[in-house]
Amino acid sequence: MSPKNPNIRKIALLTGGGDCPGLNSAIRAVVQSCILEYGIQVVGIPDGFKGLLENKFVPLDLINTTGIFSKGGTILGSSNVDTPFAVPVTKNGQRVYEDRSDEVIEHLKEERIDAMIVVGGDGTQAIAHGMAKKGLKVIGIPKTIDNDLNGTELTIGFFTAVTTAVEALDKLHTTAESHHRVMVVEVMGRNAGWIALFAGLGGDSDVILIPEIPFELDKVAAHLNDLYHSRKRYSIVVVAEGAKAVGGDVHISRIIEDSPEKIRLGGIGNVVASQLEAITGRETRAIVLGHLLRGGSPVGFDRVLASRFGAAATKALVEEKFDTMVAYKGDNVELVPLETGAGKNRYIIPNSPFLQAARQRGIHFGDT
Repeated sequence: MSPKNPNIRKIALLTGGGDCPGLNSAIRAVVQSCILEYGIQVVGIPDGFKGLLENKFVPLDLINTTGIFSKGGTILGSSNVDTPFAVPVTKNGQRVYEDRSDEVIEHLKEERIDAMIVVGGDGTQAIAHGMAKKGLKVIGIPKTIDNDLNGTELTIGFFTAVTTAVEALDKLHTTAESHHRVMVVEVMGRNAGWIALFAGLGGDSDVILIPEIPFELDKVAAHLNDLYHSRKRYSIVVVAEGAKAVGGDVHISRIIEDSPEKIRLGGIGNVVASQLEAITGRETRAIVLGHLLRGGSPVGFDRVLASRFGAAATKALVEEKFDTMVAYKGDNVELVPLETGAGKNRYIIPNSPFLQAARQRGIHFGDT
């Protein structure tokens, strides 16, 4: 089948940033749309922008992408520490960073790549937008379990992560009830609390602590004590890794110097559990779900969302609507400028209907 647009004969596909369920669904959807609908050849770039820096390409077709739709992670591999705009090298015994973006564009030209689809979160889309400004024909597909990418209401991987968290909370209810404990569950969400909010709603938690609302533990403890005295002998507290106390700061677990995102968060769950136990005098345990939220087979909604995004991104390429990102808005998939999601987050706002629903159910956020 000859391509429907002679200017787009061969494209490259890349998955960047942290992995998540639904990436393989997006890969499969792009490959199928390109080959079956538009007659476009597809190659994959292994390990995100690291593979592009290393000039690596692998062919993708209907056969070698068969059976991956339900598989978690990404068959292409990914990297959240590599960017062609700041490649770490050692010169004269010192670590410096080189801009090799022109070099990777040459790699694409040598491979006769006409355009590229990049699947990733805010960091990946920021790199893609930077490449677009240098002349690369690129379309973005939004993915992140955190669901915090600006410009789209939903991202690939989010609902699977929420489902995993809710299933964990369901199990914790029974053991917490048996021992009359307070269980503090830390979930991912460094800048925005979408996972914590949705998991807390779906998992029937008593308290949700998110980055958007600084908390006071005395108020949380008072709420838990009120529940205890009303004969609810156990409690579930969900806390996003980026949550912080009023006047406090985020809890840093480590710093990775060569990463575009150097600061890694973690440990707030243990801090909250320890302090709540001291204030309430009740036995409290902390659980960190961490990378468990990134794993597993994507739920049906993420597979459908990946299908819609993959088809829309391919259509945008054929129509030469470059430097854009596909976005989910009000049950529609639209195109927004790529810079909309480039390094920018979407936060939970005070009048969010999900936040209001949680408050109406009596779920506490440590602020009242």
